[in-house]
Amino acid sequence: MNIIHFIALLIYDKKGFNIFAIDVREVSSTTDYVLIAEGNVDRHVISLAEEIYQELKKRGEVPVHIDGREEGEWIVLDYVDFMVHLFIPELRSKYQLERLFPKGKIMDIPLKLSN
Repeated sequence: MNIIHFIALLIYDKKGFNIFAIDVREVSSTTDYVLIAEGNVDRHVISLAEEIYQELKKRGEVPVHIDGREEGEWIVLDYVDFMVHLFIPELRSKYQLERLFPKGKIMDIPLKLSN
């Protein structure tokens, strides 16, 4: 399982939604993949970010930068090769990050709750 699929499953298992991943290797010089998802409220988004951080740390992955962790409305975890953007619904709708990469390739991420 690749890292993007792993992160998407973490988010899904923790009731995150509107999970969307884009392969931007052909269109961006800053990262290879962008994963975007939502949580219900700021505390949910913070919880999702913490889960991702802790689980990836176990795998030896540490972000070079995290932004928005205190507020929880939009949290960015930057791992250089991939970035995770977690939003509350209002901000996701407002900024529509996926529109920044119209030539990026939408990734197919089959999701199934783990037991």
